[in-house]
Amino acid sequence: MKLVTRTDDYTIYQRRDSRYAVQGANKAPINGDEKVAILLKHELVKAPEVKQPEPEPEEAQEAEAAEEATEAEAPAEEAAEEAAEEASADDEASD
Repeated sequence: MKLVTRTDDYTIYQRRDSRYAVQGANKAPINGDEKVAILLKHELVKAPEVKQPEPEPEEAQEAEAAEEATEAEAPAEEAAEEAAEEASADDEASD
């Protein structure tokens, strides 16, 4: 491993596979979020860019909701019309 930076608190090494190792003052390895913070501080790695989800247009969501509501109402209206037709047919048949 090649020495990159040495401070009082830690030492940064570059490994043969181009990754970095960080050792504390007590020669124990430093890992996780603390290691990432140290490497970012010394600009040895870049922080990944956070992708923000694209917001859907509100109009499209409202249109979809309106279509679903219309589709749900249509079978109920058809059932009511069929019931009315059957009732009038029964009235005519009994006359």
